[in-house]
Amino acid sequence: MLGLRMNLELVRKWRYQLIPDHVVGEILEKRWTDNAIPIVTLAGVIAALYLSIPDFFSSYAITDYSRQIAELGLVVLAMTIVMIAGGIDLSVGSTFAIGNFTALYCVHILGMHPLPAFGLTCLSGILCGAFNGYFIGYLRLRAFLTTLVSLIIFRSIVDLLLQKHAVGIMATFPDSDLWYEIGEGDLWGLPYTIIATGMIAIFVHILFSRMRPGWHIMAVGGSRRSAHNAGVNVKRTVFLTYVASGLLCTIAAFMFASRLSSASSDAGNGLEIMALTAAVLGGTSLGGGRGSVAKALLGTAIVLLLSNGLIRLGIQGGASSLIFGIILMLAVLIDVRWLKNRGKILNKVYVSPTYMRLPPAPETGAGGSSPYAQNDKLHHVEIIGLGEIEGPEDVILDENDHLYAGTRHGDVVRFLAPDHKKMEIFAHIGGRPLGMALDADGNLVTCVASMGVYSVSPQGKVTKLTDQTNRSWSSVVDDSRLNLADDLDIGPDGKVYFSEATKRFDTHTWAVDCLESRGNGRIVCYDPATDRTRTLVSDLIFPNGICTSHDGQSILFAESWACRISRYWISGPSAGKVEPVIPNLPGYPDNINRSSDGHYWLALLGMRGPALDLAQTIPGFRKRMARRVADDSWLFPNINTGCVVKFNEQGEILDALWDLGGVNHPMLSSMREHKGHLYLGGVSNNRIGKYKIPDAEPNWTGFTSYWGRAS
Repeated sequence: MLGLRMNLELVRKWRYQLIPDHVVGEILEKRWTDNAIPIVTLAGVIAALYLSIPDFFSSYAITDYSRQIAELGLVVLAMTIVMIAGGIDLSVGSTFAIGNFTALYCVHILGMHPLPAFGLTCLSGILCGAFNGYFIGYLRLRAFLTTLVSLIIFRSIVDLLLQKHAVGIMATFPDSDLWYEIGEGDLWGLPYTIIATGMIAIFVHILFSRMRPGWHIMAVGGSRRSAHNAGVNVKRTVFLTYVASGLLCTIAAFMFASRLSSASSDAGNGLEIMALTAAVLGGTSLGGGRGSVAKALLGTAIVLLLSNGLIRLGIQGGASSLIFGIILMLAVLIDVRWLKNRGKILNKVYVSPTYMRLPPAPETGAGGSSPYAQNDKLHHVEIIGLGEIEGPEDVILDENDHLYAGTRHGDVVRFLAPDHKKMEIFAHIGGRPLGMALDADGNLVTCVASMGVYSVSPQGKVTKLTDQTNRSWSSVVDDSRLNLADDLDIGPDGKVYFSEATKRFDTHTWAVDCLESRGNGRIVCYDPATDRTRTLVSDLIFPNGICTSHDGQSILFAESWACRISRYWISGPSAGKVEPVIPNLPGYPDNINRSSDGHYWLALLGMRGPALDLAQTIPGFRKRMARRVADDSWLFPNINTGCVVKFNEQGEILDALWDLGGVNHPMLSSMREHKGHLYLGGVSNNRIGKYKIPDAEPNWTGFTSYWGRAS
């Protein structure tokens, strides 16, 4: 029976190591998963048309389709821009008709060169867009009703003009090779119009992904009130989206006029339905705030192929419109359901536990022979800043004996020497400061949750050092951005070594990383000499404390959920290698710092419990718990009894300091030795402790230990 149990556990271990369950959640988190449905739809349409219509994809047909895609694609892009901003433009077909007439009138009737004719055509589109944008953006009329009215007005104008000039347009053949070349010419078999549309699409993509106006449009579509509160000029942004819509529609109309020279009153009829269908089919949200150029082009290809396929099958007129109406209804239904349920699916699969078995926890019973034996040494200690500070995750002192700590409000506070009774805000960073260190120039370097690594000068000036590292080649999501930089230390050459506890969770959900115990953390190095950041060690299980060894040859780092301390060699013959120092701790290790006698202090922020240790070996149980149980009832690490231990280079435990009652230190995340005292911080505490170390070096400071001189 024992052998069978061991075999089953071995199978479970390899199953969770070899099958990356978390990839499903990472894929669903990617924005490009919105394109999954239109891509599958496009593939299905292509396959159906290829099998049902002979020569549908002949070389001549593909060239003709590409010209149509160039024209329709710009109109769909116009609709997409407006929809992303939370609006709709039902007048795109009528604006297209005005652009078509303007181009034909300028070239055929006035005999203008195509280039100034193109400028006047674009101007007509800008004026049409400005008409819509003024009433919708500045006068705040409803987009649906306004563009419905402008559809009627613009179409009536076109009909009136065609009654007078249609015959003249059709009877004239412009003496301009460029005019015909625009609509029918190609470069190496690629039509000029598709090249122009491609360039415009690239520009719009860059606009949305890399430029401020595009971000403003996204923000307005997501929430106009929030965008306004953030300083975005909402009225102007909405106005400009309609101007852009009119411009793109008339560029498409100029291409169409050059290709067909059609003065028919049907030009642009029904184009608004096709454009809307294409935009929604591509994944652009009717509610605004979600869409892209790729989505617009995908939808364009689907609608255009369907339209040509229906014509080839002899389905036209009302039947064709009926089919497109049904498709639009289905697209809207899928869009609404996907948007509603994608988050639910992601919540169910994103937390993806894996197998981890810890060795039996060392004994900590009072009065025993264990080096971790409980005592009450930290019960009666001096208290600093009681009720004045919230969440001092780490503490540090400068050479003037001033005491620094971060708070959950995003400040670095300073308690002034000699008695540390007066507190002042030293610097406001915004994010929560965690681990801290002093560089050779006396600058305070700190990890800031969700922001990266920052430096604060002695005068309080805040400077960002880094907020990203190199992307992992095996990661589905872009993990280059630092998510939860935790603790840090500085090497003899000035390089900053810091831990990123988890790439998948943030400051509010960091404990969920324990539920996974997958190895989502890494050790990262920032080099101020080159301003480059790179990852040194990956796949660590919540790496936390970082400390440069006394000889400067290696760094010690803690992995909280793995309950171990390891060493990473930064120089010497073993450079780049990781070796164990303390393979098994009774609790969850946090910050590590030097001691005056050549050893190291380590904070244990909580003690292990048998229930969680057992659950770590049953990933399926933890996965079901994450899906079926409210998150406030999940098994989490105990953040309970505060404990500090001292260990040497060989990983031997030399001393243990406890506060069993939790009166002064309900938990501990850091400690810092300075001139014979140990200063204690806790990420959940509202105070800093000061413990007098028996027989400690009374003049030893961390700064002189690192840099050998006063700052």
